[in-house]
Amino acid sequence: MNGPQGGGHGPEGPDDRPDAAPRIPGPRAAGDDLAPPDVLPSPPPVPAEPVPHGVLKSLLGAWALAACSAEETAAVEDHLTGCAPCAEEALRLRDAVALLHTDRDLDLDPLLRSRVLENCLGRRPARIPVPAWATAYDAETARLDALLRDIGDSEWHAPVRLKWFAGEEAVNRKTTVAGVIGHLMTVDGLVASALGLDDPAGSDAPTSPAERTERYWRSGYRPPTRRVREPWRQQSHALVRTVSFAGRGVSELSVSYGEFALPLRDSMLDRAFECWVHADDIANAVAYPYDPPSASHLHHMIDLAARLLPAALAARRRAGLAAPARHLVTAGSPGRTLHLEVEGAGGGNWYIALDSPAAVGDPDHTVAQVALDSVEFCQLVAGHVPPAEAAAGQDGDREAIRDVLSAAASLSRL
Repeated sequence: MNGPQGGGHGPEGPDDRPDAAPRIPGPRAAGDDLAPPDVLPSPPPVPAEPVPHGVLKSLLGAWALAACSAEETAAVEDHLTGCAPCAEEALRLRDAVALLHTDRDLDLDPLLRSRVLENCLGRRPARIPVPAWATAYDAETARLDALLRDIGDSEWHAPVRLKWFAGEEAVNRKTTVAGVIGHLMTVDGLVASALGLDDPAGSDAPTSPAERTERYWRSGYRPPTRRVREPWRQQSHALVRTVSFAGRGVSELSVSYGEFALPLRDSMLDRAFECWVHADDIANAVAYPYDPPSASHLHHMIDLAARLLPAALAARRRAGLAAPARHLVTAGSPGRTLHLEVEGAGGGNWYIALDSPAAVGDPDHTVAQVALDSVEFCQLVAGHVPPAEAAAGQDGDREAIRDVLSAAASLSRL
């Protein structure tokens, strides 16, 4: 074979000279070791146009809701570092957004609702305001409804033990969270009936709160569930609306509780008190934090109990459960008096006539003094604290003190 490929000698090229470099190339580097190919340098970045202040301000609401894109979020937060008014507005919006979450617990300031309503009504008074004597009921039913909205389905069946005093003995009754709401709705029906509204217990229901409750509990072939919340809340709304539209004269309308009656203004306060007490029972059953009512509402609740004490003491005296009267006086005259000093939020001083409901309590005729904390006094009236353990301070006639504390516990009922 001849030619260059056969090892012959053809025409000499520049690489065929004896002193030329060998034609076989050296080993190649791995692909990962190759230097990147030469490319043209990147053009300098074009500076972004500044976002107008008005646009950034309009994005604050979306930013607070975490609804901005990444670029918008960066622009807004960069703007907030240098604009104090927008930074203040952004913080206010973010705090407001935090209140919109429905899965929060109820650890809010108990006065928040009152402050919000007061501020709103200060700017635009309500055309049909809620009467002052019904505001405690409105507030306590709203607080209880917030608690009920926050608990789970299973917690509606949590056991709750209701407590009260009958005669000289502590009494209790076991039910569930749903059963407590049914009890509140059934007894609130007495107020509804007095106002001409539908009575959830029926037109033939007894007027005794205990009998009405027992009848309601027996009427269902299944234990009540969370479905009882809606009719209870609708009824409480209807009561507040009705007394608001009814005018001033309705406050003295009589509401019968079987063995006694109260004017509507006191009955609404009584219902507010029971709503709070049973809300606290429910909160304890489901391990939920729950605060007492506002100081002004608590004061009115204590005042109602203090006004009822002389009649309760007289009833216990007729039943042989209290010492006989010592110094009878004519109606409207001052007689032997116990000074009830209630300390803490909503507290004050009350003078309780000892010998007759028609007598007048008078500081100059004081024969005994009792000092209690406001919440402790309410727990006594609710039948949750034994009379012998209630008073923090006692001075004077021990028999009068014992009788008044026992009379306060006798105000409790199912």
